[in-house]
Amino acid sequence: MDETSKEGKGRHDLLLQEIEAIDDYWGPTFRAIFDTDECDAFADKLDSRIRSHDKDIEKLCSAHHQGFIESIRDLLELKGLANRIHGEVQAIDSDICHSVTQLKLKGQELADARRTERNMKTTIEMLQSCLPVLRAYIKLQQQMKEKRYYPALKTLEQLEHIHLPNISHYRFSEHMKKSLAKVRESIKEASMVDLKDFLESIRKYSPKIGEVAMRHTAEQLNIDISANSSAIKRLISPTVSGEFDYEAPSENEYSVEEDLSAQDLVDFSPVYRCLHIHTVLDAKETYENYYRKQRKKQARLALQPPTNMHETIEGYRQYFHGIVGFFVVEDHVMNTASTLVNRSYLDDVWNIAVSKIASSVRTHSSYCTDPALMLKIKNLVMLFSSTLKTYGYSVSQLVELLQEIRDHYNEVLMQRWVHVFRDIFDEDNYHPIQVTTPAEYQRVIESFPYRDSNLEAAPFPKRFPFSSLVPKVYRQIRNYIQACLQFSQDLNLADQEIDDTLRRYTNLLLTRTLSGCLSTLIRKPSLSLLQLIQISINTNYLEESNAWLEEFIAQLTGASRELSHIARLQGRAVFRDVRDDAEQQIYEALKRKMDEFMELANYDWQLNEPSGQASSFLMDLIAFLQSTFQAFTNLKEHVAQNACLTACRHIAEILMDLLLSDDVKSISMGALQQVNLDVIQCEQFAASEPVPGFEDGTLLSSFLDLRQLLDLLLSWDWSAYFHDYGQDTSKYLRVSPQRAITVLEKLREADKRTVFSVLKKSERDKKKLMETVLRQLRQLLQSSA
Repeated sequence: MDETSKEGKGRHDLLLQEIEAIDDYWGPTFRAIFDTDECDAFADKLDSRIRSHDKDIEKLCSAHHQGFIESIRDLLELKGLANRIHGEVQAIDSDICHSVTQLKLKGQELADARRTERNMKTTIEMLQSCLPVLRAYIKLQQQMKEKRYYPALKTLEQLEHIHLPNISHYRFSEHMKKSLAKVRESIKEASMVDLKDFLESIRKYSPKIGEVAMRHTAEQLNIDISANSSAIKRLISPTVSGEFDYEAPSENEYSVEEDLSAQDLVDFSPVYRCLHIHTVLDAKETYENYYRKQRKKQARLALQPPTNMHETIEGYRQYFHGIVGFFVVEDHVMNTASTLVNRSYLDDVWNIAVSKIASSVRTHSSYCTDPALMLKIKNLVMLFSSTLKTYGYSVSQLVELLQEIRDHYNEVLMQRWVHVFRDIFDEDNYHPIQVTTPAEYQRVIESFPYRDSNLEAAPFPKRFPFSSLVPKVYRQIRNYIQACLQFSQDLNLADQEIDDTLRRYTNLLLTRTLSGCLSTLIRKPSLSLLQLIQISINTNYLEESNAWLEEFIAQLTGASRELSHIARLQGRAVFRDVRDDAEQQIYEALKRKMDEFMELANYDWQLNEPSGQASSFLMDLIAFLQSTFQAFTNLKEHVAQNACLTACRHIAEILMDLLLSDDVKSISMGALQQVNLDVIQCEQFAASEPVPGFEDGTLLSSFLDLRQLLDLLLSWDWSAYFHDYGQDTSKYLRVSPQRAITVLEKLREADKRTVFSVLKKSERDKKKLMETVLRQLRQLLQSSA
């Protein structure tokens, strides 16, 4: 037990030592105490140890009490001293604080002053760095205000590339950049306004530029604009010259007020400025597209012809001047600003334009009916094509257009010559030309190269075989050829090509115009037979003029005569056809005149006895024919012969028709004998050879049908008729059963009207014989059918 108590005390002592040895942490020690059941014992031990220490402290205090008192006394003294020092320190501290405050204020003021100075220096430096920008911007604003856009663009470039990068760290630079973007657009818009003004100006001055360019080309090529058209007036006869009267171009017609070029008339600087501006603004392609688009619009406007262009030459001039001016301007722009306008672009525009030009000129020239105006058009087209050709444009379509205009020009000429020929035909008296003096004779010979030795040897007054129509028509054909030549000149055609062209157009005049006019003439109902005869005579001499016309064309063109056979003139064939037509009209007119005489025929078909002589109307008709055939002396022999043969046949047909007419119901033997007397008179006329050259019996054969029928009826030789019927040797070969039946029935009808014919035996026998003959004729008719 005691050992346990000792161990416990020893352990408690150790724990107390640990507690005393450690100042701040006794956790493990207390945990070791609480882990045992000796807490109360340790508490007692601890109290005992505390009392022990209290006693030690009391002993120590008692031992040092005096020293403590003295120390307190010293401390009190030291407290007074410390208070005095504290007061002094506070005073000093107050002084120092005041001084420091003043120092701080001065230091702050100095710092503020230095900061202000530094800011001012920095501001000056910044302002100095910004001053070029501001000066440039003010300059830019002034230039924009004064509309000096080209310098403004340079200032804008300096601002953007030189000045603004130096102040890019300033916020206002961003605002300035935005404002510069607006200025850039303003410059672009302003330059476009200048360009629009230029386009408007160039549209106004393009006709003037084109006029100058065409005049220069005319001077360089030595082209006389009015040379050809003035000759038309001299090619028309006085009867129709007024239709071609026009005001010739004046000497200064193509002159301008000043001899200025395109760049003198128009300021091209807006184009270049605008191009440079858009190039700098990186909008070159946009500008080029806009320029080309606007110029194409202007080209379309220039290509629109005036509505009344076909009426006067001024309309054509205005049209061509505007087009030439457009392409001259574009050529100048191409040579000075090749990136804006190039050759391929111009070629495309020209290819479109030339088709529209050809179409417009073709359309408007088709309305033209004035040859003089068409020659002016041709000269303008030639000058127009020559001008543009000097600028490198292809004018092949314009050459083809000239060929078409030439064809229309020829059509216009032919229409004019229709009136010329008609006037000649209307003025002609259709009588042979008679001259009484050598001067008159010479004038006819000069106008028509007719030569006849007999006529030259004949005394005055002399009579030509043709009327005035022949030399007038010949002269007008020559004038027409010369008028056609006026258009073909200066077209750079070979002599042979011009020769072929003139021959082709002359053939058209002969085959269409003259032939048509002559055909219309000979069909006029108002023409007399003698006039038709004279027209037929005239065609003979017009036919002879064909060779002279060919010689005339060869002299004009200088072409080789050996090659001219390719396009021979068709005058001979034309006049031959017209003459044939005229001959037919002569025959028809002769028949119509004969019909007028035959209409006077008033046969008494119930006549008992003939008058003993031919009818009066027939005697008048034969007298007319004899006088008419005397006028046939200047006609070709076959024409007179055909006319005479036609007349004889027509008389025979009329007499035969009278006998066979249904209107004649009965014919007496006396009437038949009167017809026989008339036929005998016609046969005597035919046997008298009214027109020489017939073979024996040719004219008499015209009355053979009628003669055989009358002989058969008057001789009553029916036995011979029936016996030889159908044989070539028959005496009555030309008498058909039908005709015989028709006349016999009319004779029978006439006999019926005789009251006492039935009382005579001879008449009864004749009647029976007639019935027998009629029956046999009907049998022949049925058998032949």
